[in-house]
Amino acid sequence: MKRVAWAAAVVAIFAMTGPSQAAQSSISVLRFPDLNGWESDDHQAALDAFMETCIDLKDPDWASLCALAGQQSSPRAFFELFFRPVLVDDGAPALFTGYFEPELTGSLTQTPRFRYPLYRKPPEANSTSPWLSRAEIEQSDALSGRGLEIVWVDDPVDVFFLQIQGSGRVRLQDGQSLRVGYGGANGQPYRSVGQELIRRGVYQPHQVSAQVIRNWVKRNPQEGADLLRHNPSFVFFREVSEIPAHKGPLGAMNRSVTPMRTIAVDPAFTPLGAPVWVEKGGAGAFRRLMVAQDTGSAIKGAQRADIFFGTGAQAGRKAGRVRDPGRMIVLLPIQRAYAMLPEE
Repeated sequence: MKRVAWAAAVVAIFAMTGPSQAAQSSISVLRFPDLNGWESDDHQAALDAFMETCIDLKDPDWASLCALAGQQSSPRAFFELFFRPVLVDDGAPALFTGYFEPELTGSLTQTPRFRYPLYRKPPEANSTSPWLSRAEIEQSDALSGRGLEIVWVDDPVDVFFLQIQGSGRVRLQDGQSLRVGYGGANGQPYRSVGQELIRRGVYQPHQVSAQVIRNWVKRNPQEGADLLRHNPSFVFFREVSEIPAHKGPLGAMNRSVTPMRTIAVDPAFTPLGAPVWVEKGGAGAFRRLMVAQDTGSAIKGAQRADIFFGTGAQAGRKAGRVRDPGRMIVLLPIQRAYAMLPEE
């Protein structure tokens, strides 16, 4: 999903080694009573999300806990018995944002209405990194007419935001749906168009959201196209046909993510597959046990997370409003948690 640079090798490495930058951060092992609202959460929902991906964690610490997870009559007791909360602080303030799975309207054939394609990754982009920037791709027409098109949609702004999200559904004219997932990128850095609008003085920071950006681009077609090219990153897609319709899209661990239980994290600090206690402030504040099952190019830091809100426009509106403080505490197997503490 928001989703850039996902690879099974990365999943395996971080699932086994844990936070690779933790030695340069402040680390504290907490108690479960230190987690605000812990006793009131739905721990069964958190356990269900954990079990969605724990089967892929091959390290013995995690594998043994996954085997025990399905045998528990008390999910809360399972977490309290086998894990310890670990607060990793790299000095940057905590920041929670939201993401979702977009649903677009499209066609398997190009038409006057549906003329904006979602592309597969071209072979040359695999051997050259960074490859062409977004502006270079669009202005040189480097992809069209090569059989790389998966599906055509009716809105170029939807294509841009789908690239940021990394996956989505396309509702076809016959009522069927096609799901696409992250298929690679051009190796260029991600740059926020929202921050660029702020820099230009168009909006104040508190005014910017995904919907505000969409509306501005549509009101200003030429300037809007130039604004989107401010982000040189360009994401390619692949067709994803193996996921049941009732399940969420694939995350970084190649498993379905769960609305309001999955977060995208920086795996340099938070192991993928680990439970994470989230205390989100701001509007719609909540306290909830979630699972680190995704990554994103803009998700950097020990206290940075992106919350998955679900599929469709309503989920998108909710996700687009989130930019809140708080804190996140990763739950690690007991031995691993205490091993992270610096020697005295």
